Amino acid sequence: MPSIVYIALGSNLNNPKQQIESAYQQINQHADIKILNTSSLYQSEALTLDNEQQPDYINSVIQVATSLSPENLLIALHEIENSQGRVRAQKWGARTLDLDILLYDNLELTTDNLIIPHPEMVNRNFVLVPLSEINPELELPKLGPLKFLLKKLSWEGLKKI
Repeated sequence: MPSIVYIALGSNLNNPKQQIESAYQQINQHADIKILNTSSLYQSEALTLDNEQQPDYINSVIQVATSLSPENLLIALHEIENSQGRVRAQKWGARTLDLDILLYDNLELTTDNLIIPHPEMVNRNFVLVPLSEINPELELPKLGPLKFLLKKLSWEGLKKI
């Protein structure tokens, strides 16, 4: 039985909308991953360190079914990021593509490379808003109902495209 996983996508370099569209295609072409649902695209202001100027991001969330383990899914997502020119030079730096595993079934996992549920998702309107578009009744492990988490966030800096 495949696992249900939610993945956040973001890009702010080299035609971000095209980066997201290309990521959808690559993810869906993977033999062990099938996209079940896709949110709308959202434009958001970049989160930065030291007030660095960056272009706005284009963000989305997808729901997938996969037979991959969380660790192997992360490897597959990193390969897709790399194929689209991702450079990991700076935390919260500009990027061609960022793919983050948000939720993997009801799993709670902490390893050196992966934390599920994604620890920052509750602070990011550009993650919770598109996630709620896909599944408004979602219950997040350790965090509770998505609809209550949404009430704590502002839409400031977020625009549906």
